[in-house]
Amino acid sequence: MKKLFFTPLFFVCVLLVHAQKNEATEKYIQTYAEFAIKEMIRSGVPASITLAQGVLESASGGSRLAVNANNHFGIKCKEEWAGDKAYENDDRRHECFRSYTTAEESFKDHSDFLKSRPYYTSLFDLDPNDYTGWAYGLKKAGYATSPSYAAKLIKIINDYNLQQYTDLAISRKAGLSN
Repeated sequence: MKKLFFTPLFFVCVLLVHAQKNEATEKYIQTYAEFAIKEMIRSGVPASITLAQGVLESASGGSRLAVNANNHFGIKCKEEWAGDKAYENDDRRHECFRSYTTAEESFKDHSDFLKSRPYYTSLFDLDPNDYTGWAYGLKKAGYATSPSYAAKLIKIINDYNLQQYTDLAISRKAGLSN
C-alpha cells in the first residue's frame, strides 16, 4: 500500500522540480536575450550559444558565481585579469573567477574572451547559425571540461528555441548595414 502512494508522489515531486527549473530558465532567457543579441551584433558570437552557455554555466542565473559575482559564464581569472575576483571550488578548490559589477559586463567580457583567444578563432569562420559546430568547437577548444558540454548546449538551444535570438541578431545587423 505504501509503495502505491509514494510512487505517484515521487513523480509529482519530480514534475514540480522540472517545472520550476524550466520557469527559471525561461525567465533567465527573457532577462538576458537582449544582451546576447547586442553581443552577437558587436562581436559575432551567436546569441543562441551565448544564452545556452549562460543558462548552463550559471544554472539559469542561480549559481553562487552568477549571484555573487555577476559571472554568468564561469570565466576564470587567467593571468592577465586585473579586475575584481571571486573564489569558488570548480575543477580545483578555491579557484579564481572574474567578478563583474553587472551581468551586462559579464556578457561583454564573454564575447571579448572568445574573440581574443587564438584557440577560439576558428569558431568565427563558422556560420552563426551553425550552433552545433559552435558547441562542439567550444568543447574542443577547452572551454569546459565536461565530456557532454557540447550536447548540453545543443539541448538547451533546442529545448528553448534559442536559435530565434541568433536569427533576430542577424536580421537586426542586416538592417543596420542598409
